Amino acid sequence: MTTSAQKAPDLTVNGLVKTFDVSAPWLNRVIERKPRQFVQAVNDIDFTVPAGDCLSIVGGSGCGKSTVARLVTGLYRPSAGEIRFAPGRNGAPLSAQMIFQDPYASLNPRWRVKNIIAEPLRELKLRETPAEITDRVEELLPTVGLSASDGEKFSHEFSGGQRQRISIARTLASEPEFLVCDEPTSALDVSVQAQVLNLMRRLQDELGLTYLFISHDMSVVRHMSDRIAVMYLGRIVKEGDTEELFPRPRHPYTQLLLQTIPNIDAPRRDREPSGGEVPSPLKPSGCTFHPRCPRATARCSAEVPAVRSLGNGTRVACHLVDEAVPA
Repeated sequence: MTTSAQKAPDLTVNGLVKTFDVSAPWLNRVIERKPRQFVQAVNDIDFTVPAGDCLSIVGGSGCGKSTVARLVTGLYRPSAGEIRFAPGRNGAPLSAQMIFQDPYASLNPRWRVKNIIAEPLRELKLRETPAEITDRVEELLPTVGLSASDGEKFSHEFSGGQRQRISIARTLASEPEFLVCDEPTSALDVSVQAQVLNLMRRLQDELGLTYLFISHDMSVVRHMSDRIAVMYLGRIVKEGDTEELFPRPRHPYTQLLLQTIPNIDAPRRDREPSGGEVPSPLKPSGCTFHPRCPRATARCSAEVPAVRSLGNGTRVACHLVDEAVPA
């Protein structure tokens, strides 16, 4: 059996950095004598996504995971580092597309569904005649669990889950091999989330797709992922196979994320809330998690932990990794 570590990567990211200028306007800086300010939303991260697998990047709001998605799809230009896709089918460049977070904002409300899905076919010239385009649209709608007659409707006539299915059909119209999924179910009800996630898993198996999946929900990424990378304030602090990460989280922040998963059998109502404040992303020092870490030492506040390989594809950035225990 081929493991993720043995598969050829469809995507390789090395030393990726994205810096944003968050300075006040020039006149304000002159009057107040303040320097320009920059924030590193993504700070020197590395990862690979093996062909046919799903790597999930998980973390809280503001950790940089959606910025990574936009960097990979070319919506942002990296400040430093390398993003390299493997050759696609037949040696052509690998085709990558993105499924956006909000199905209410990502669809044109003035277009019929058939035109929304047909747009990539026309723009990329994947079908030559109007009849071929219509046939392809009518083929894609049942693929995502809708009927061919739904193509005559407008997006506002559908529920949130159905709109996300339309978004997936539009993405599949461009015949991609690599999908970047930026929290595609976070705007949906829990019951609808399960339907969309199961649809995405089925399409991955049937079409041989590779996923980079972005989420803040550990229960969602557990269902979707072969591997998981945990981000905190722009850095990857833990990466490993899904089967290894949940029983052995190792990093204190990963342990904290796992405690957020609801458990009916053991609700843990007596669990003490995590203390500390998230440090300013403008001037981080040492390990960015140290203000909230119950095991932090003086070294944690002064020295940035190196990312260490623990074997079997597991990587952790923590000074206390040898002592860390499962949550």
